[in-house]
Amino acid sequence: MAEESEAGDIPRLQQKSIIGFDGHVPGGLIVHPDRSHLIYALGSTVIVRDLNNNKQDIMAGHSNNISCLAVSKSGKYIASGQVTYMGFKADVIIWDFEKRELCARLSLHKVKVEALAFSPNDKYLASLGGQDDGSVVIWEVGTKQAVCGAAVSVPSAGITYALAYTNHDDNTFITGGERTLRVWTLDRPNRKIYPQDINTNKKKRVIKVIQVTADDSDFYCGSTTGDILRCNLGTLTFATLGPEKGRLSQGVTAMCLMKTGEVIAGAGDGEIAMFNGGEMKKIKSKRFSMDAGGISSIVLRGEGHQFYVGTTRSHVYRFNYAEFSYDIMFTAHHAPVNDVAFPYECSDLFATCSQEDIRVWNGKTSKELLRITVSNMTCNAIDFMRDGKTIVSAWNDGKVRGFYPETGNLMFIIHDAHTKSVTSIATTNDCARIISGGGEGQVRVWDVSNRKIPKMIAAMKEHNGEVTCIKVRRNDSECISTSTDGTTIIWDLERFVRSQMIMANTLFQCVAYRPDECQVITSGTDRKVGYWETYDGSQIREIDGSRSGAIFGMDMASSGDYFILGGADRLVKLFNYFNGNVTHVGVGHSSEINRVKVSPDMKYVVSVSADGGIIKWKFPKFESSS
Repeated sequence: MAEESEAGDIPRLQQKSIIGFDGHVPGGLIVHPDRSHLIYALGSTVIVRDLNNNKQDIMAGHSNNISCLAVSKSGKYIASGQVTYMGFKADVIIWDFEKRELCARLSLHKVKVEALAFSPNDKYLASLGGQDDGSVVIWEVGTKQAVCGAAVSVPSAGITYALAYTNHDDNTFITGGERTLRVWTLDRPNRKIYPQDINTNKKKRVIKVIQVTADDSDFYCGSTTGDILRCNLGTLTFATLGPEKGRLSQGVTAMCLMKTGEVIAGAGDGEIAMFNGGEMKKIKSKRFSMDAGGISSIVLRGEGHQFYVGTTRSHVYRFNYAEFSYDIMFTAHHAPVNDVAFPYECSDLFATCSQEDIRVWNGKTSKELLRITVSNMTCNAIDFMRDGKTIVSAWNDGKVRGFYPETGNLMFIIHDAHTKSVTSIATTNDCARIISGGGEGQVRVWDVSNRKIPKMIAAMKEHNGEVTCIKVRRNDSECISTSTDGTTIIWDLERFVRSQMIMANTLFQCVAYRPDECQVITSGTDRKVGYWETYDGSQIREIDGSRSGAIFGMDMASSGDYFILGGADRLVKLFNYFNGNVTHVGVGHSSEINRVKVSPDMKYVVSVSADGGIIKWKFPKFESSS
């Protein structure tokens, strides 16, 4: 991995917790056979979460987002498949669960791996290619070699989405998709697989999920029409279709079978329903709220007294089977996280923003405390007023919104704050003014001393590109803004004019004041960190912040001795301010890091990334400050 090689022998930052779950992976939430671990994807990484102590381990090896997951029946292996770019091969990786390391990398499929399934005795792994590949391949787990492969469907059929192995026979598996449902038999001595089509009696369905009964007598197929087909595996015939009334809206997207014969199915509209296995009559159902999204995974824990449900909007619920009641286990952002902020001198909670929402998290437990939703909008930046009574946010509809942090209710809204989206925001220390930066390059100052009627005091027009970051001095006399036009400007907030300008051949992305406010550091797409005098804007020194990618996030520790960086190289780096050396590196993110922040008490670091992940890192203890 590029990140590992760049991190080298530098000491690692210790992960405290990871907030993130990719709900778009079909069946991407899995309970390990030992019943004490939960396995799921986040971006291009596989996360193993201990259900007893919530400890999380990251397994990284994919070059792009994970598209499917599978766990062997014994629990020894985990398999994951990915998507990639057109014309490239998509890898399947087999992981050793106990060692948490890569066991084998298998490359044959093009563009996307649609589904994976282990044979019951861990002997084979079946992999299904996506729309641009159209093949099914059998791999021998022991030798890590392909045994055989074939086109997964006839040319007249559409895409194949689902794959399932039987529970007792290593040589039989099932595939299903658009106008195709096949049972395959492996002939290992001759290295061939033979399909047998199942006639569904003019019932044209697009099958998304397949589950086989424990005794291998039948298998159930969930369709996009919202009904479930039951087929006999012995005679290879279609048996029943149901329910006749009350089909699941937006299709059956996830399914699991109980030992008692019931079928639990999840729908695209967020409904969980229980059916009897014979006549497919609905016994009971529950529906999640709209903000949970559709169901993407249903998985049993143990005998089925408890089961977990994952949704497309990255919620994970724990269900009690007997009462058919649920509670939220954890939640995460389902879109890129754009910013993170701490209240003034408070490390017990922090806020993050993303598409459609702002979330406030408990700094100790990493649980979601509050969610503020603005439908169909994206929040680009957030900040807390110094008194902690207002969350100020910048949105892509050109508005600045203020919210109450206790309830999440709207306090005020500044309409048309900028002609394009509002891209950055900061508040003054007297809690009377907001400074906002826009996509058109203006920096505007707003008087919010009367929260009901915000007024614009000044518009400062010097930048020609998007304003990416704003920081304010402690005495509120000046602020500094960075822009993609290659300039960083220090503004006089009394006369509202430029006092100093810093120019460099880069698209500036972030800036931070040192606590004494005599110097600032900047960084951007040129991968350099520049030290500058605030008095005259002259450069003091320049160091390399990254070897391979732009830097998007930067924060100074409250002591002023250390600063932290994050960017496109997916590494969180802690630098010594005085000698410019990297002291620690955090490896864990699977996408570019958008922002990083050090907690005010310097006990932990929070980094947020484009895959929706939030990682808390322990801030290292140093024996003495430089």
